[in-house]
Amino acid sequence: MLYFVALPLLVYLSFKQKYRESIPSRFFLFNNPRFKKDNGIWFHVCSLGEASALKPLLEFLGNQDIKITTITHTGHSEAKRYDAEVRYLPYEMFIPLWAKKQKILIVLEAEFWFMLFSVLRAKGTRVILLNARISEKSAKKYLQFAWFYKKLLSNVEIIYAQSEADKNRFLALGAKNIEVMGNIKLAGKIAKTKEYKKPEVELIVAGSTHDGEEESVLKSFVEYRKQSDAKLAVVPRHPERFEAVYELMKKYADKNSLTLSRFSQDREFKTDLILIDAMGELNNIYAISDIAILGGAFKEDVGGHNPLEPAHFGCKIITGKHFFHQKELFKYVHHVQYVESDEIHKALVKCRELPPSMVEEKIDLKPVIERIIK
Repeated sequence: MLYFVALPLLVYLSFKQKYRESIPSRFFLFNNPRFKKDNGIWFHVCSLGEASALKPLLEFLGNQDIKITTITHTGHSEAKRYDAEVRYLPYEMFIPLWAKKQKILIVLEAEFWFMLFSVLRAKGTRVILLNARISEKSAKKYLQFAWFYKKLLSNVEIIYAQSEADKNRFLALGAKNIEVMGNIKLAGKIAKTKEYKKPEVELIVAGSTHDGEEESVLKSFVEYRKQSDAKLAVVPRHPERFEAVYELMKKYADKNSLTLSRFSQDREFKTDLILIDAMGELNNIYAISDIAILGGAFKEDVGGHNPLEPAHFGCKIITGKHFFHQKELFKYVHHVQYVESDEIHKALVKCRELPPSMVEEKIDLKPVIERIIK
């Protein structure tokens, strides 16, 4: 009933760039056929970050028959880089007829889909939760429906939790057989794909920013420019926001006599403000940056983004205080400033006396690999 009630909204959203591919595939099965074969290894991830985290696992698995489902367009694009069958995960009511039995289903992070778990388990597929997490914020909501999550998690063979706190939250929901493994993103190889010339002046990158965060960064940068001849590169998290962010940057450039350019036009850093309006470039920008203002944590509803990449390249990291989805990763990153949006300018100034951020610790994926292929 909900599906039919929502049909007009789904059709409307299908015309928006962000959902033009995912909604027709997930809710109407358009260009989203069943996997060709059964008895393979099926990974389910949500978006870009989780899809990227699969890389070291897939390298271990070699020539196995790999299938991947995703939720978002960016996750789908990243998954297609692998040698795997890639699909969008259909809406729950389609799962019984769409899903084929596989050898194993590995679900990353907090993707808890009742029909996916129960149907695959009924078909004889082993189900594993990997990199599993439940944020403190979400735990309170989950506990209100503990009976539901206990039933859902009863289909799971083993849960590899990110931390002891996550393990305790799963236990409170009635889950069993939980091992704390750490975050598998620590096992990933971080590399740049292109070489860009570093500007002669200080380069600040605002990475993976969300609506409202760019304005705070621009205000702070304008103040900082009074003390330092720096440049600012802005990398919005979602490509559909490129135009809106460019217009915002243009307003600040005109008002403060700053120069502005689009990275897609010349791939250089000659102007004061640069909009990075190209996908897959963030690591390449981190590699030549001095300071990284990491987005997604200045707002209460996002939960932060991966700090390992800017730390790997030696950027001095500034981020917000709302990084609840990335708490486990931030435990391993040192010399990070956690500030409110109106404190970014002070943090930029303080960077002069701080060492570069750095990552400490790695994890071993071998126990997971052995369980997958047993």
